[in-house]
Amino acid sequence: MDALRTNGLFNLIDVNSGDKVDFWMLTDQPFDVSRFKRKRIEDVLGTRIFVSAPEDTILMKLHWGKELGGSDRHIIDALRVYEVQYGLLDLEYLRNWARTLGVSSLLDRIEEQAERL
Repeated sequence: MDALRTNGLFNLIDVNSGDKVDFWMLTDQPFDVSRFKRKRIEDVLGTRIFVSAPEDTILMKLHWGKELGGSDRHIIDALRVYEVQYGLLDLEYLRNWARTLGVSSLLDRIEEQAERL
């Protein structure tokens, strides 16, 4: 599997519904260490699974959007998570890591476009 070799991204897609789940490989990089410490346990269809905190999901989507040359799909995904989670987000954490990861301009873009739900 390429994602394991390159510490990249892979996803699973339900061919019937079109639902998609992204999986990002963990590395020993500081951001990965931070996001792993912040993971949450969620109940999904009766199964308890670990998921990223919404801030980390936004940051990873922005990172992959940048890595893939401005991929609109990842940027839109980040925007939707931002909109749905807005009142619950740790904005200081989000902005600090956006600077560190070099995605501040993308975060600024989604903050400008976001509709407060």
